[in-house]
Order: sequence, then C-alpha cells, then structure tokens
Amino acid sequence: MLSETVILANGSYPEHEIPLEIIRNARRIICCDGSAVSLVKAGLEPLAIVGDLDSLDEGIAGKYPDRLFRDETQETNDLTKALFWCSERGFRDIIIVGGTGKREDHTIGNISLLAEYAKEVNVTMVTDTGVFKPFLENCSVESFPGQQVSIFSIDPDTEITSSGLKYKLDRIKLHNWWRATLNEAIADSFELKFSGGPVIVYLKFRDKKG
Repeated sequence: MLSETVILANGSYPEHEIPLEIIRNARRIICCDGSAVSLVKAGLEPLAIVGDLDSLDEGIAGKYPDRLFRDETQETNDLTKALFWCSERGFRDIIIVGGTGKREDHTIGNISLLAEYAKEVNVTMVTDTGVFKPFLENCSVESFPGQQVSIFSIDPDTEITSSGLKYKLDRIKLHNWWRATLNEAIADSFELKFSGGPVIVYLKFRDKKG
C-alpha cells in the first residue's frame, strides 16, 4: 500500500512498519503544521507545511521558509487544509498517516472527515493498527479471511446490507457508531450495499505470527 502523496497529520507519529514504509516511500509528504518536527526527526523532509502554523517549531519554520503555506481559516482543521492544498495541485491519491493518537477528539474528528474528503479525492487513512477507507456507494472491499472489520456512518439514516462478513448485516440502520463494529471477513473480499451514507470501513492489519 503505497502512495505518491502522503499527508502527515499532527497526531502520534507512526510506529507500525506499514505506515512507516508508506512515509519512507512517498514521493511527496505534506505536513500539517507541527507534524513537520516529527518528520524531520525521522530524517525526512516535507514538500510543504500547511495549516494556521500556530504550533510550528521556529527552527522548522526557519529551515523551510519557502515551504510554509499559512491558512488561517477557522472553519476547517489543519488536516482539511492540507488535503485541499493537495487537491488544488492535482494530487488526487492520498494516504493520511498520523491522524490518530494524542487526543481522542482529534482522532474522532479526523476519521469522520474521511467521508467528506472522499467526495474530492481518493483517500485512505493508515494507523498503527489498520486502515480506514471511505466509500460513497456500494462497494467490494479487499480483505482476507479472519480480518477484523468495523463499519461506520455519520448519517443515522444509512441502511446497509453485507455479504462476505461473519455477522451478516441485513438492512441494518447505522443509527450509532457501534452498530456495525467488531465484525470479521470470511473471504478475500466482502460486499457492502447501502443507502444514505457514505460509510467508513476499518480493516485491521494482519496479526504477526510468532
């Protein structure tokens, strides 16, 4: 799972090898404000640092003055500013890392925003435990037998039916975030049919053996 464009949010810097590999192999890394400190400590450089820049380290600002893009809009957070900065420049396939951790309210907000971002770009969020993918319409999701799966919608009127999951969803209304969590794939893919939406699917990484 690689992407030319990675947005590094200002949550916890990844520790799992999958998001770390994504960062190392990215063609371009866009940092949300203060996340640039963690990136530079890891021996990498940002293409751009986007946000209101209120938490940006002075040393980083001095080192990359030509890569700073200040956006003081109060209606959006720094992650949204970075994503639209990418979209405006034609970077349409984006992986977000560092979007979770530190503060739970930021984590919930960042995950929920995937439903909005999917209307603009092809976006995935990768964490230290798995992947969040947003879908705007009926979909087939790549998986593996035994993979832990959870499904979320911020629209309480979303109604969903599944095939290929251990616990079948049959026109279930996702009126609360827990409603379609803690499921499990039984094959190499599963199908979701839903009205309302969009939905956000969480796919846990394969557990290491030994």
